[in-house]
Amino acid sequence: MSELSQQIDRLDQEDVLAEFCARFVPDVLGVNYLDGNSLGRLSHDARAAIVSTIDDEWGNELIRGWEHWTELSSQLGETLGSQLLGAAPGQVVVSDSTSVNLYKAILSALSLLPDRKVLVADINDFPTDRFILEGIAASNGLELRLIASSMNEPVGPDEFAPYLDDDVAVVVMSQVNYRSGALNDLARLAYVTHSVGALLVADLSHSVGAVPIALDADDVDFAVGCTYKYVNGGPGSPAFLYARERLQSELTQPIWGWFSAADQFQMGLRYEPVPGIGRFLVGTPPVLQLAALKGALGVVCDAGIERIRQKSVIQTELAIELFDAHLAPQGFRLASPRDPAKRGGHVTFEHSEALSFSSSLFSDHRVLVDYRVPNRIRFAPSPLYTSFAQVYEGVMALSKLAAR
Repeated sequence: MSELSQQIDRLDQEDVLAEFCARFVPDVLGVNYLDGNSLGRLSHDARAAIVSTIDDEWGNELIRGWEHWTELSSQLGETLGSQLLGAAPGQVVVSDSTSVNLYKAILSALSLLPDRKVLVADINDFPTDRFILEGIAASNGLELRLIASSMNEPVGPDEFAPYLDDDVAVVVMSQVNYRSGALNDLARLAYVTHSVGALLVADLSHSVGAVPIALDADDVDFAVGCTYKYVNGGPGSPAFLYARERLQSELTQPIWGWFSAADQFQMGLRYEPVPGIGRFLVGTPPVLQLAALKGALGVVCDAGIERIRQKSVIQTELAIELFDAHLAPQGFRLASPRDPAKRGGHVTFEHSEALSFSSSLFSDHRVLVDYRVPNRIRFAPSPLYTSFAQVYEGVMALSKLAAR
């Protein structure tokens, strides 16, 4: 057995999260799944929660189920906030999609600074974030400034600060870049944003469940994110929204709906929002998806974000070590930060034939990864169900394809 094989075996034997793999529905098709930053696997807990909600609650309780279903959005928000987001109670709610929540967060922030006319974002951020910003700017007569970031590294103050002045109202920034996995320092971004009196909206879609987050300590104003990646809530699972407590009573949330009305069952003629974070709710919550999320979230919380991050760093370090030995000599380029303190939960390799390789990885080797333009392959091991051997096998399969 080679020294590397012994290293892989030792890592798997010493893996403190190895037992969590059994909490996920087993793969019966022989797929090496390295795409957890696109869609997490189905856990037994999530599946059981859906079945129970259908059979025991919907099936038996019927309309009486709403006596406890109405609390799911806030209950899950509290769990997310305390366990994964570093948020004190009363600041997180689960509802709608990331895109809708981003729209609500940006316009709520704008309502606090009505005299300011500039929005700032990273040109290399996820398209939805930019599209929503463009729409808000166009419909409200605002200017949108896009930071010309490096894509492969975190956005630093030197790149960021020149776009800020006293006209800026809102800065929108992802904590982890969806292409490269570059991990932005939210505390530094918040400090620079606040230095000109603006507000920060953070997109946590590629960081929640993968890296520790400290929204309160980092002084973030608003945050949004999805729950179907590292939290494993399932396709289309509801997103979350965080709003700093000190801002909630002064802002105006742009989408007024029945579930955020203070007199919901009085059927009042005028809208008056509930106090607190509940004012960000809009319409009827998707109960089955919330049930799945509740089950999935329990698995993540049982593992603990610190242990998840510890294993994630070791796994991505292994992927980079294998890249240096086997992929770099074949013309691949590393498109992620080498410093683990500046990297989220995935690593990205760049090659002119990346699209073809990503397809062949699955058809020829049953390795499922993700392709992103321009010419990038993302490897996203999920510490709860990905072994170190799977990371090794995935990178070596890519090396074999390139050697043909």
